[in-house]
Amino acid sequence: MTRIVAPPLITTIGERCRVCYTCVRECPAKAIRIEDGRADVISDRCIGCANCIKVCARNAKQARSSIPIVEELLQSGVKVAAMLAPSFPAEFEGTDARLVAGMVRRLGFDPVCEVAYGADLVAAEYKRLRQEQPNRQMIATTCPALVRYVEKYYPGLVDALAPIVSPMIAMARVLHHLHGSDLRIVFIGPCLAKKQEARDPFVEGEVNGCLTFSELRTMLKERGIDSGNTELDAFDPPMPGMGVLFPMSRGMLQAADMPEDLINGDVVAADGRESFTQAIKDFESHALEAGLLEVLCCNGCIMGAGMTSEAPLFRRRASVSRYARQRLREVGERSDPPVPVDLSRKYEADDQRINVPAADSRVETILQRMGKQQPEDELNCGACGYASCREHAVAIVKGLAESEMCLPYTIDRLKCTILDLKQSSDQLAGAQVALMQAERLASMGQLAAGVAHEVNNPLGVVLLYAHLLLEDTPVDAPGRADLQTIVEEADRCKKIVSGLLNFARRNKLALRTQKLAALIDRCLHVLPTPETVRVEAIHHAPELEIALDPDQITQVLTNFVSNAIGAMPHGGTITVNTGLDGEMAYFDVQDTGEGIPEKHLSKIFEPFFTTKGVNKGTGLGLAVIYGIIKMHRGKIDVKSNADPALGATGTTFTVKLPLNLNAEESESDSQFDL
Repeated sequence: MTRIVAPPLITTIGERCRVCYTCVRECPAKAIRIEDGRADVISDRCIGCANCIKVCARNAKQARSSIPIVEELLQSGVKVAAMLAPSFPAEFEGTDARLVAGMVRRLGFDPVCEVAYGADLVAAEYKRLRQEQPNRQMIATTCPALVRYVEKYYPGLVDALAPIVSPMIAMARVLHHLHGSDLRIVFIGPCLAKKQEARDPFVEGEVNGCLTFSELRTMLKERGIDSGNTELDAFDPPMPGMGVLFPMSRGMLQAADMPEDLINGDVVAADGRESFTQAIKDFESHALEAGLLEVLCCNGCIMGAGMTSEAPLFRRRASVSRYARQRLREVGERSDPPVPVDLSRKYEADDQRINVPAADSRVETILQRMGKQQPEDELNCGACGYASCREHAVAIVKGLAESEMCLPYTIDRLKCTILDLKQSSDQLAGAQVALMQAERLASMGQLAAGVAHEVNNPLGVVLLYAHLLLEDTPVDAPGRADLQTIVEEADRCKKIVSGLLNFARRNKLALRTQKLAALIDRCLHVLPTPETVRVEAIHHAPELEIALDPDQITQVLTNFVSNAIGAMPHGGTITVNTGLDGEMAYFDVQDTGEGIPEKHLSKIFEPFFTTKGVNKGTGLGLAVIYGIIKMHRGKIDVKSNADPALGATGTTFTVKLPLNLNAEESESDSQFDL
C-alpha cells in the first residue's frame, strides 16, 4: 500500500540550533542528521515520539501545526466532532472536566466526546484476543510512535503487532457509526505521533485533524475563551469507564484486567525512551517470553510533547487518577454499552534500516581519522549522541553525522589548533622583536655612517699632526708622554670610526660554495687561544656544502671565539658544532664562561653596547656580525645563563644559513633586513 507523503512533522529553526547533539542522543530512531552545523529531522525515519522537541533547550524544533486544517473544517459548515484524549485532566489540572468540554464546544465542535470510551473498547479487544490466542506473542499497538518504530526499524516484527486499532481510531469509528460517515472528527491530545497516525493509509479518513493540547490552548486564547467565561457542559456520550486510565503507564493493562504478573511474565510493560527500545530488542531476540508486550515511547501519554503542563510525572498521574475516581463514582467501572465497530487494522513494513557491514572499511577509515586507532581509543563517551564510537562512525557512513560531533576528536583538533596558533604567535612575536631590532640598528647605522664620515677627515688631520709632533719631540722632553697619549687615543678613535663604517657599510658578498666544516676547521686552526682554553669542533654533517662569503663568516667565527675566550678568564671549553637543520645549515659556538645576564640579552647586538671594561672593547663586534648574517639571509640566536643557581653557566651563539643563497638575494638584502 502506498504511504501518503505528508509535510515534515518536525522541522528545525536553524538560527536557534546550536548542535548540542541532545536531540541526537534522545532520538530512539536516530532520525537526526547533522549537516553544516544544523540538526535536521529526517522525515522518513522519524517515528513522531517528539523527544527532540522535549529536550531542546533552545526550542529549535517545531512541530507541524494542525490549526489551519482544523479552522478550515470548523468554517466549512459541516458537523465537526472533537474527541479529547484521556490525558486531558493532566493538561487542565484543577479545572472541572465540564468546563473543559464547554470551552471545546464553544470553538464550534459538536459533539465533544472522550477518547477513553474507545480505550475501553480496545482494552476489551486485547483481553478477548489474549483469551482466544493465548500462545500468540503480540506487541500492543496503542502507541502510534511505537508502531512506526517497529515498522521502520524492526520490520521482522510487523506480524507481531496486535491487529487492533488505537483508542483514537476506535473512537473515530464509534462516532462515524453513531453520527454518520459525513461527520468530520478532530482528535485533541498530547501526542504528535497522532498526526502521522491519522495519515496512515490503513486508517485514512478516520480522523480529519489532530490538535495537540498546546494548539488547543492557542485556539482558545485567540477566541478569548477560558474557564472564567465558560459555563459547565458535559461530554457527549458514549461515556467511558476504566479507559480513563490509558494515558498512564500500564493503564491499558488495568483497564483490560490483564495485570503484569512478575512471576509468569506473560504480560510485560515498558515505557520511556531507553526502556521501550530495549524491550523491542529483547522481544526480537526472544529474550522476552511475554505473550503481550505493552510499550509506550513516553513515560505515559501524560508526558507527551503536546502537553503544556510543567507539572512533574506523578503530579500528572495524580490528576488523571483523581478524575478516574470521580468518573467511577458516577458511572461505575463499566462504560456505556459497546458500539459494534470493527477494531481491526493492518500494518506494513517501512524498512528504514541502513545496514553497514561490521567489517566495512569505510567505518574503520572514519574511526582512524578520528584518532581511534585501537579498540581502547573508542571511549564510547556518548557526547556525540550515539551509544558508541563505532555506531557514530556508521552514522557518518550513512550520512547522518559528522566527525566533528566526537568531543575527544574535536578537543584534540582544538589543542592542535591552539598549539599551531601559539607557535604562530611566538614566531610573530619573534619577528616583531627582530623587526624592532633591525629598525633600531638601521637608524643607528645611518647615524653612525654620517658621524663617521664627518669625524673621519678632521680626525685624520689630528693624527697627522700628532705623529709629526711626536717625531719632532725629543725622547726626554717633558711633554712627550702627554703627546704619546694623544697619539694613542687618536688611533683608538680611528679604530672606532673604522668600526662604525664597517657597521654601516652595505657590503656585497663574495659568495663561494664551501664545505662548512672545513671552513670552521681552518679558522679554528689559526686562531690563537690561551693554554687554559680548549677548543673543539663537532661536525654532524662534515660534507655539507653551502654558498657563503668565507672571509666574512671567518670574521663572524673569530669574533665569537674571541668573545668566548674573554668570558672565560680562568679557562674553559669552547665547542663549535656544525650540521643541518631542515633547509638551513648551522654552526654554533658554546662556551663555559660567565654567561650574559638576562637583562643584557636584548641589547648585545646594539652598537657600542659592551659589558667589557673601559678601553677593552668598542661594542661594535656583535653588531657587525648581525649585519653579516643578515646579508647571508640567515638567522642568529643566543642562549645564555649567568646564574650558577640555575645550572652551568655559559653562552651559545647559533647561526643558521640558507643552503642555496644566490648573488641577487644577497645584493638585494642589507644587514638590517629580516
